[in-house]
Amino acid sequence: MSKRILFMGTPDYATTIFDALINSSYEIVGLFTQPDKPVGRKQVLTPPHIKQYCLDNTLNLPIYQPLKLRHNDEALTQIKALKPDFIIVAAYGQILPKSILDVAPCINLHASLLPKYRGASPIQEALLNDDAFTGVTSMLMEEGLDTGDILGWQYLKITPSMDVIEAFNELSKIAAQLTLNTLDKYETIAPKKQDDTQSSLCKKIKKEYGCVDFTHAKKLVLRYKAYSFWPGIFLESGLKLKEVSLVEEHSHHQEGIILEILEDGIIIGCAQGSIKVKTLQAPSKKPLAATEYLKGARLSIKEFIK
Repeated sequence: MSKRILFMGTPDYATTIFDALINSSYEIVGLFTQPDKPVGRKQVLTPPHIKQYCLDNTLNLPIYQPLKLRHNDEALTQIKALKPDFIIVAAYGQILPKSILDVAPCINLHASLLPKYRGASPIQEALLNDDAFTGVTSMLMEEGLDTGDILGWQYLKITPSMDVIEAFNELSKIAAQLTLNTLDKYETIAPKKQDDTQSSLCKKIKKEYGCVDFTHAKKLVLRYKAYSFWPGIFLESGLKLKEVSLVEEHSHHQEGIILEILEDGIIIGCAQGSIKVKTLQAPSKKPLAATEYLKGARLSIKEFIK
């Protein structure tokens, strides 16, 4: 008999895992995701990525979008009525209370090699710290934040050019396969306790984390890789830097000085090192090729980006 799976997830990372389960031998009995939210200047009410996937593919399964799970008797009753054998959780966006954890084994697909980077932004944290590897952990959930016993890992090598969007895409594919492997072998897996002494906590990203300066080229580029999707990186003036890459990290310059103007970008000096920027965007303006921005701002070599 096919095992019954209740899925909980919200963004495209979760959708990739969900898609693998939909196309597997497992029976998906329901989806819990976050409520629809107003998006953009016109505040158009927009469903989460995973709900839109269900609508686009006309999937016939119940979708639940409670504002909260804690102290929510209705949601608990709905979950129990689905009679899941497993609850699979991937970037759902809410902490599961003990009452739900007790319904069935809850397996979380966390985008880091636990116990490293527990919390909300593990992929960005790995990029910020210039890690050589990241990965996905499948774990049994408990009341603590990403503290449950480990069921399996899978690694991903971080390439020099990898940014957060590429990392998300690669890790979601890895997580999809790890989910199936974990479910297929669940009865034979010996769960492994996490070593709490090796743990670290990463918090939800705030917009101000994207504010940078020209003190350290390598750190600026790492921040760009981590935050290129959101919030992006920008100077105190609000000028956004896009398509940023490291030129070198050993020279010394006045911060923000324009060193070279190339056909496809500009070289900017930092107190330590230098970077290449292909696109710049002033506040409330459209993105421009960096060379075009300089023409409009009447800036040239040996002048400063501010």
